Amino acid sequence: MHITRRTFLQGCGLTAAAMTGCIQMCCRKKADASRPNIVLVLMDDMGWIDLGCYGSQFYETPNVDRLAGEGMRFTDAYAAAPVCSPTRASLMSGKYPARVGVTNFIGGNARGKLLDAPYIDHLPLEEKSLGRALHEGGYQSWHVGKWHLGGARFFPDRHGFDVNVAGCGMGAPRTYFSPYGIPTLSDGPKGEYLTDRLTDEAIKLIKGRGEKPFFLNFCHYAVHVPIQAKASDIEKYKAKRKRMGLEGVKAFEEGDFFPCEHKKTQRIKRRLVQSDPAYAAMIENLDENIGRLLKAIDEAGQSENTIVIFTSDNGGLATAEGSPTCNKPLLEGKGWMYEGGTREPLLVKWPGVTKAGSTCAAPVTSPDFYPTLLEMAGLAPLPNQHVDGESLVPLLRGGSVMKRDAIFWHYPHYSNQGDTPGSSVRMGDWKLIEYFEDGRLELYNLREDVGETKNLAAGEPQRAKAMQARLAEWRNSVGARIPEKDPEFVPWRASAG
Repeated sequence: MHITRRTFLQGCGLTAAAMTGCIQMCCRKKADASRPNIVLVLMDDMGWIDLGCYGSQFYETPNVDRLAGEGMRFTDAYAAAPVCSPTRASLMSGKYPARVGVTNFIGGNARGKLLDAPYIDHLPLEEKSLGRALHEGGYQSWHVGKWHLGGARFFPDRHGFDVNVAGCGMGAPRTYFSPYGIPTLSDGPKGEYLTDRLTDEAIKLIKGRGEKPFFLNFCHYAVHVPIQAKASDIEKYKAKRKRMGLEGVKAFEEGDFFPCEHKKTQRIKRRLVQSDPAYAAMIENLDENIGRLLKAIDEAGQSENTIVIFTSDNGGLATAEGSPTCNKPLLEGKGWMYEGGTREPLLVKWPGVTKAGSTCAAPVTSPDFYPTLLEMAGLAPLPNQHVDGESLVPLLRGGSVMKRDAIFWHYPHYSNQGDTPGSSVRMGDWKLIEYFEDGRLELYNLREDVGETKNLAAGEPQRAKAMQARLAEWRNSVGARIPEKDPEFVPWRASAG
């Protein structure tokens, strides 16, 4: 004889109201159990080719490479900006940085021929963050690691996260070895390594997760400067550098003087090859910790019910501040409008949905994460919030085309890495950059020239003009701020140094 849940509860002598409550609770638990956990791993300053699965021969990343083999690898994924805070604001808001108003790394300010364009120094509380949206949708919402989206009034806990570990206004750690001096993270034993510690904290949350699904916003400080790693790991890569014959290979090339006033006596220093042992050691340690995280998810019995996403906030640091990595074949790196500054690794493992070992060449960008994660979680879209994002779920299910015709960037600032203020747009295989100092246009066919070596603007004037008009239309629609000329500018480049 079949006994229904209601008949069973009646037999227990429960009232109608109690029975209704019990049934609703059981349904909620069943629904929660079927909803996937979501882990978003956001790296800091990791370049497109800093992983073995993207072609690095010097860095070793077996755990991340395995993740790529178990899910989908995107070849044309982009950060919304060539520096960190704008990308993070974009990811949390589902909007382009220019629409949010956070267009520079918070705390950054520089001038040259142009004045620095004004920007907002925090993620406004009026933005319903991705963390808040998932929290309101029934998820535990945890933030671990770097935040860099404003002071204490704008920390993760003020943006809907239930837990905040190490998220504060700092853009980089003072040191990777305890004591860290991070106000939202207690110091560990002397010498404890920050990437290890953050992973420990994430694993603790997973082990004590309870019954509700969780969203883990796991934002490592690595591989941002200072470039510090464990001595034994550094020695390993010194030996590897020698074994690969890289010790005698020219590692750097000196370039022009910086175009910004505060660095006018310094020259751009481009790394030509991946050969920095300390940087490689940082990446290996990061990879080991990704392996630890994935193992903890598996040991919790959640590997088949957990979506794992791995990406970065901007390109690898290749032209300044020690220039620890090289992004070739891409041009330049962090702080630049070129591909090396914005093209990122993006890996997505969605058990039962993404095909193992698959790739996707559709151009995607940071605002897309917001609607994507809502759809993954089975939640209704919030079109008034993630106005610039488009869900990647159709791509993850095997599709190949996005609805939009273009993606955009707006960085109206002098970067600490050598570039000047500008905007850019990608439409299909074509990318146009417009620089504000002199109105210069650069046009590239990325399918034929991913290294952006041939400026085709002069040979394709109609295409360049049409794309410039599309870019200007977009800037106007989002209220993008344009830098003004500096009336006090005095040329220095001819005599600098």
